[in-house]
Amino acid sequence: MSRFDLKYEEWLQSNIVHETNHRRRELLEKGLGHGTMEFLRSVWFPTVNNFDHLYPEWEVRDFNNGYRYVDLAYLPGGVKGGIEIQGYGSHARDLDVKRFKDLCWRHCLLALDGWIFLPIAYLSIQDEPQRCQQLVLSFIGKFISTNVQPELNFLEAETVRFARRLLRPFTPIVLAGHLRITDRHARRILHNLVEMEILFVTSGKMRYRMYCLRTQ
Repeated sequence: MSRFDLKYEEWLQSNIVHETNHRRRELLEKGLGHGTMEFLRSVWFPTVNNFDHLYPEWEVRDFNNGYRYVDLAYLPGGVKGGIEIQGYGSHARDLDVKRFKDLCWRHCLLALDGWIFLPIAYLSIQDEPQRCQQLVLSFIGKFISTNVQPELNFLEAETVRFARRLLRPFTPIVLAGHLRITDRHARRILHNLVEMEILFVTSGKMRYRMYCLRTQ
């Protein structure tokens, strides 16, 4: 059994054992959907390396006082993040008007209730797992100051956190503005992080380079 399988079973069973809501417990006992499992296996766990603050099949109330379930709720420190895996068949080809309207109402509910919502296409998990991993890093960065390597100094650590939040490649000038340091100092920091294989150069030669965070 792989490390993922061990941690996953431990996490899922812990959710089942500690759940007092019979509706959610029954959902968890049936097991998670294929799309959610693939997301956890290929995207979340390789990126985060744990399931802390993550809750599957999280129950929320809707406008009609009914119940809905978020595929994965991320709840660190009282803030609310929701992740849903959008299957192509159920959310695109077969989406009729009624279901489309219901999906929009669902997103409205989550937004008005203070959720940051992250829909991820199942096809992206299959075709673009590293891009999804970068998305997850930025998503987590919205909520918490994530851990960085202990050997990094303050500016290097903040550069890594900045790269996680930003999602897209960035230039030394952008980093210099964020850290409030000179362009030359920013380039030295970026060079060191590339040497440590934490960042990589995405484009450019000589001075006009762009940098991005490695996800693996």
